[in-house]
Amino acid sequence: MFFKNGNSLCYAYDNEKVSIEPWGPDALRIRATCNDRLTENNWALEIQQEVHPQIVIHVDESAHGAGIANMYAGEDHSVYQITNGNITASFNGNGVITFTNQNGKVLLKEHWQRLKDTPSKSLSRAGREFKAVGGSSFKISARFLPNDEERLFGMGQYQMKYLNMKGCTLELAHRNSQASVPFVLSSEGYGFLWNNPAVGRCIFGKNETEWVAESAKELDYWICACDTPAEIEQHYMACVGKSPMMPDYGMGFWQCKLRYMSQEELLNVARKHKKLGLPMDVIVADFFHWTQQGEYKFDPKAWPDVPAMCKELDEMGIKLMVSVWPTVDPRSENWPEMMEKGMLVRTERGIRTTMQCFGQETFMDPTNPATREFVWSKCKQNYWDKGVRLFWLDEAEPEYTVYDYDQYRYYAGTDREVGNIYPKMYAKTFYDGMKEAGMENPMNLLRCAWAGSAKYGALVWSGDIDSTWECFARQIRAGLSMAIAGIPWWTTDTGAFHGASPDDPKFRKLLMRWFEWSTFCPVMRLHGNRNPMHGFEGDFVSGVGSFGSGADNEVWSYGEECRKIMTKYLMIRERMRPYIKSVMEDVHEKGNPVIRPLLYDFDKDAAAWSIDDEYMFGPSVLVAPVYMEDATERKVYLPKDAEWTDAFSGKIYTGGQAITVHAELDEIPVFLRDGADIPIKG
Repeated sequence: MFFKNGNSLCYAYDNEKVSIEPWGPDALRIRATCNDRLTENNWALEIQQEVHPQIVIHVDESAHGAGIANMYAGEDHSVYQITNGNITASFNGNGVITFTNQNGKVLLKEHWQRLKDTPSKSLSRAGREFKAVGGSSFKISARFLPNDEERLFGMGQYQMKYLNMKGCTLELAHRNSQASVPFVLSSEGYGFLWNNPAVGRCIFGKNETEWVAESAKELDYWICACDTPAEIEQHYMACVGKSPMMPDYGMGFWQCKLRYMSQEELLNVARKHKKLGLPMDVIVADFFHWTQQGEYKFDPKAWPDVPAMCKELDEMGIKLMVSVWPTVDPRSENWPEMMEKGMLVRTERGIRTTMQCFGQETFMDPTNPATREFVWSKCKQNYWDKGVRLFWLDEAEPEYTVYDYDQYRYYAGTDREVGNIYPKMYAKTFYDGMKEAGMENPMNLLRCAWAGSAKYGALVWSGDIDSTWECFARQIRAGLSMAIAGIPWWTTDTGAFHGASPDDPKFRKLLMRWFEWSTFCPVMRLHGNRNPMHGFEGDFVSGVGSFGSGADNEVWSYGEECRKIMTKYLMIRERMRPYIKSVMEDVHEKGNPVIRPLLYDFDKDAAAWSIDDEYMFGPSVLVAPVYMEDATERKVYLPKDAEWTDAFSGKIYTGGQAITVHAELDEIPVFLRDGADIPIKG
């Protein structure tokens, strides 16, 4: 049966109920369930936009016999449509959905098998499938026909070498260095959000695209149709939420290492930076500065006067960022209250331990509003009220010691049902608290994100990655994929986190190439666990104040040649600040990403769709990182319909050609579009 319900087109047969409704201009939201009703969960689609004024629903009121029986017989050829601007969803009489754009082009069509007009008449496989997994939850699959020529971009951060997701299988789950943000932008002219925080998978196969939620109450996705990738991205960001305006101090240089072990050590680094005339906007007090995991406060033995430290840093023009973990140790002073009031992640079996890191910790549960209020109250008392204005929300996946997703339960549901929303709620915890405390544009660093995290001021970094050239190349693709997925504030540990020594000439070369690239990332941040590590004397069991530190990781830690190169790029970043600010305004106002593949700005150039190792930094700067160990040159494609100026040599090139550019160790190929006046060279 097909019927109208307000602005929605609905279909019901047996126990399945399907609803298609406008959700923002040129976009539709599709939900389906085999329960008695749809839920009221909006998940990532928290912002309902005003819909296009001409919504037309065509329903043949006389057709009441449509359904599965007719699907197999192929008897009902009626069409039932809902149109919202550029996009139309059509049911045929059998309940199969096809999406077309304003020109009638098919964008996406459900893949049903055992229909009369398919070559698979003997198969029995549905395009929408619900398999009961207990109670009112189902394992849900949505299947779509493939397009051999289609290219797919986005989906968040996966540690792989591909930018085009066509042919990839992706786990819809978070891990350290993996962030599942299930939005994909298609070369066919549509954007698709899998609006479901359940653990699952997505397969962009040659024979079929399949989205799977392991446990959910309903199928839920959003699709829009637009003429350009930028319009698709802007529509998507308008519905899930755009980033706040980045504060000025976010646009400069951030200094970090594993880890400054005392107040005086941290201050001495900041003082030396300023004495040498080197810019620094943020410095980080990393983990294990605390008295115990879950107590959210500095250990006074090493950090005796936090207000004085923050005051001195402020006078130098530097903001202090403080690491917060979601782990709560049973020995913590806050454990009894958090346990009593249901603020901790529950385990379905065995002991109440979710992570082992110098203790038997349990993650706090940010899906519980009471947890968010409690954790912020402690951080406000012990950090904010003493002058701290930035938080590093680490372990945001969260990083379970064992990723058994069926083992954990939240206030909002089981991990399998809602687990991917954890980093978004973690970001919301601090964003809401900071807004209430009077901050206009909160910004915090997290190791993970989900769709809609951007509006909570989430700056995401790519996790505890390895110091290798192969890993460096992966980060370039990961950052661009995150940008398309709707996470415009993104960064890495420059030089990576694991496995390198400041004295190693090979690592120094990698670090220089990485540092140059970081200059043209949304945030420029130096961090890493350098070897040899030191300071591990003491009681490892307690994990309080005894965790050691890595080797030095400052601009002056890598020898004179590296210091000169790093200083050069620090100054480039400083000169670019007016341009970066204009880019960040565009991010905030329109939802465009800071860094984006060439296809984003040059979608009419067919060659741009295949370039995965260069990108635009805002609308006017093209960047081509050097990511091969011994390379002193690289091939660069310059897109059509633009004139390109080498930012360092001043040489001008016509677009639509590939050139080979010389690049010594202190050079990264950068080109300015159409004579843009950006003082990169100085």
